[in-house]
Order: sequence, then structure tokens, then C-alpha cells
Amino acid sequence: MTLRAVIYARYSSDLQSASSIEDQFRLCRERATRAGWQIVGSYEDAATSGASLMRPGIQRLQQDARERRFDIVISEALDRLSRNQADIAALYQNLTFAGTAIETLAEGRIDEMHIGLKGTMNALFLKDLAAKTRRGLRGRVEAGKSGGGNAYGYTVLRHMGEDGEIRRGDRQINEDEAAIVRRIFTAYADGMSPNRIADQLNREGIPGPRAGKWDKSTIHGNPKRGTGVLNNEIYVGRLVWNRQSFVKDPATGKRQARPNPESEWIVTEVPELRIIDQALWDRVKTRQEGRKIEQTDREAWERRKPRFLLTGLVKCGCCGGGFSTIGKDRFGCSNSRNKGTSVCTNRTGITRQELEGRILTILSERLMDPELVKVFVAEYIAERNRLAASHVDDRAVKQKELAKVIKDQDILVNALLVGTPPERIKAKMEQLETRQKQLERELATAPAPAALTRIHPRMADNWQERIRALIAGLTEPDREGEAREAIRGLIEKIVATPVPTKGRRMSLELTLHGDLAGILSLSLNVDQLAGQQKTSCEQEVEESVGFLVAGVGFEPTTFRL
Repeated sequence: MTLRAVIYARYSSDLQSASSIEDQFRLCRERATRAGWQIVGSYEDAATSGASLMRPGIQRLQQDARERRFDIVISEALDRLSRNQADIAALYQNLTFAGTAIETLAEGRIDEMHIGLKGTMNALFLKDLAAKTRRGLRGRVEAGKSGGGNAYGYTVLRHMGEDGEIRRGDRQINEDEAAIVRRIFTAYADGMSPNRIADQLNREGIPGPRAGKWDKSTIHGNPKRGTGVLNNEIYVGRLVWNRQSFVKDPATGKRQARPNPESEWIVTEVPELRIIDQALWDRVKTRQEGRKIEQTDREAWERRKPRFLLTGLVKCGCCGGGFSTIGKDRFGCSNSRNKGTSVCTNRTGITRQELEGRILTILSERLMDPELVKVFVAEYIAERNRLAASHVDDRAVKQKELAKVIKDQDILVNALLVGTPPERIKAKMEQLETRQKQLERELATAPAPAALTRIHPRMADNWQERIRALIAGLTEPDREGEAREAIRGLIEKIVATPVPTKGRRMSLELTLHGDLAGILSLSLNVDQLAGQQKTSCEQEVEESVGFLVAGVGFEPTTFRL
């Protein structure tokens, strides 16, 4: 049988030639031709590091392997697939489980020995490469050159040296961008907010760093980490490197920044790159100090609970961005405020009191309309009947298979009794015994067929009692936290869309998208408020609601007000 083969190729740096991919493909195709394999596909990751599996090409390859679309993967070398020891081991295990082999031009057919030895060597190579790279970057920074990347306001130069080598890392001031930097510093020092500065720049069509839109965080950044235009010391002729280091999170494969102590910073004076005079820089720093928010416990600050009942649940109907506080007890579109009306035109705000009042009205008065409940109950009963029939059929199939497995074992026992050598039937007997135990476990743990459970006709009344009790709990100190979390759990999101009113003023139309499983479970839980235990019937309905909503396709409840 002809093996179905695919090719994987990768090169790691945008400084390398893209032709490297084609070279790898050509060599791998030649290997497949010699072996008589059929090429059925190819995957590539260009200018992508092999230190992580978070690459689109390798992810597609693994997905197709799970679907058994090919039999063997060809690559130039094992380090093209991954240089991370844990990742290459996991990739090998996943492909082996899918029945897929790995063949490389450098190592041949890959087995556990290659994974152990080459994986270790590649991991050491990465560590050594990182150390050499940092050493080289430090030397460039101490010489006043770029240590990687570039700052807005400068152009990176490449030119030929006297020895014929290309010189990289030199920078010169980009006068057009430098004028924007001076404008930002002056505007902020004069009292303009980063929001307004970003809005004006976007309105004028001035491209930001990397040709993107300006955002307030691009301007004010993080003073402690030196990020943002207002905090970059290169604008006053000081090149600061090694403020932070990066560590890869093994769970996600993504890098996380960690600040380094100031004693490890590398600082080089580059007065020829100064854009901002010292007096203007000092004015900006003075204003930043006056606006600083003291955070005595940063971790507690980040883990704090939502400040208001609906914090984080409101989305803009124009751009899809979030709503945040734009004034005292007032919410508005974050994108419109932070990036300006060129990004989102929704400037209509709403007070917290009005927002919460309208949403609680929807929950308490409009959500459990009797006609909607009637429709849901009918759909629920139909779906329960279908699932019950499917459950019975599945159980019957397993019982039938178990009977056949036991019968086949009896046949093998009879064969032993008439003199058949045991070694001829030992493997088959072991397979049957394993399958018998598996089927018996599945039948023992599967719930027995149950009669159709009906929803209580007072479901809507129960909801009214429960939601009103929760709303009342918002005003009671000892119940406020619990009531707030319960109400938030009923809401998937709230979409706020500006609409004109009769007086030509804009108002917000609120569309509440409810969490149907949470809403139904809450409506079935009223008896516990009175200290009563739920009946087995009510308990069974409540447990099935979440499965039905999530697995069968009931649409979220949506109300507009």
C-alpha cells in the first residue's frame, strides 16, 4: 500500500530567505519520490520560532493527523518541527497515537531515542542561542545602537561598512514622526488627556506606531516599565535596555514579561537622538506623578470583584467594544473615548442607575412571559423524548454486544476443551475479556432509562419570586455579594446601541442576552428559598436544563428595552 505523505517546512527569522521553505519542500519531495510515497499535502511556518507549537502550520498538521488524512510526515530535520524538548515529545506522542510516522532527511525514521537525544540537544541549542543573542544585543546597546525593534520617531539605518559588511542598528531621527512626539508631550504637559490626544491624531489620519490607530495606552503606557510614548527615555537621549525579561508560559506557549531590577538595566547616553528637551520632559513627569494611583496591593487590585452590578457585561452596539466608566456613575463606549470617533461614533452615555434599573426591569417583569414559557416547555418535552429514545437504543446496543462477547468467550473455552493449543487463542481471549469489562463498566455507570420529567406549570411564577428576592438582596449588606453574583450569572451580555429620540437627542437601546441555562435553573430553585427540599423530579429537570441548552442549540434569551 502506498503511504500518504505530507511535508512540513519552517524557517525561524524574517531575516532569513523565504526561499528556505521551497528548498525544504524540494528536498522532501525528492525523498518521497525515492521511497514511493504519495505527497498529499504540505504545511509551513515562515519566520516563526521553533520554541513553541503555537504556530498555524504545525497546528493544522496535528489537526489533520487526528483526522487520519496522511500516514507519514516528512521534514528536513527534527528541529524544523520543534526545538522545545517537551513540545517535540508531545508532538511525537500525538502523531504516534494517530498512527502517523515522522521521517526527517537528517535523522531518518524518528523513534523514542531521537526524541530524547535530539530534543535535549535542541533545547540546549535554544538556551545557548538565547545567551549569545542577549550578549550580542547588550554589546549593540552599549555602543548606542538599537537592541531590537524601533521607537516611534526614529528610522533604523542599514548601510555598507568599510569592510563590505552590512551595518545594522544605527538610528536617525525621523523629523515627521519627531514632530508628532513633541506635539504629544506638549499637549499632555498642557493638561490634555491621552484620550483626547489619541482622538485628535486619529481624526487627522496620522498613523500611529506600526501604522495602526492611536490609543490612550500607546501614549501614557506604563511609567514603571518605560512603555508608552510619554515614558520612553530615548526621547531625552537615554537608551535603556533590559528593563524586563520574558518567560514562556508552558501552559499557553506565550511569553510573559517580568520586570528586572533597576540594577540590571543597561543605560547608554545617546544625545544625538534627543527629541524632547529636559524642561518639557520634567513637566510631563510632574503631571504623571500628580495623577498616579497608589496601589498598595497590586495583586488584590487585579483580583478585585466587579465594582458595579453590570461591570464588564455591557458591549457597544456600534463597534463591539466594552462599556466602561467615563465619569462619576456614568458608562460609555471605551473605544470611542480611548481611540476617538474615527474608530467608533457611539458617544452616547448612560448613568449607572438608569442602566441597572432598565436591566432589572427586564429581568423581573419581561423575562418569563407565559407564552415564551409555554413554547419552551413544549420544546423541552420533545427534546427529552428524543434523548430518552436515543439513550435506550445505545444501552440496547451495548447489552447486545456484551452478550456476543460472552458467547465468543464460551466458543474459545470449548475450543480449549477439544485440544486447541492455548497459545493460538490466548490473545483473542484477552481482547474479549478487556472488552467485556469495558462494556460492563459503561452499562453500570450509565443512568437507567427514566420516564419523561415534566416542568412545573408555576415555572414563571417561581421565577418572579426568585428574581425579586435577589433584587431585594442587592440592598442588604449581608446578601448583596451573593445576590450580585447570582444576577450576573443570568446575563450573557448587554448590547447598548444609540438610537434617535423624538427630541433628536440620542438614547441607548439595551438588548439583554440572557444565559438560558442559568435563568431556567434559577426558576426551578424557588423551593429552597422556603427551606424545602426539591423533589427528585425537580432535581432531574434542573440537572438536564444545562445539557439541553448547551448541547442542543436553544438560542439565548434576548430582550430589548
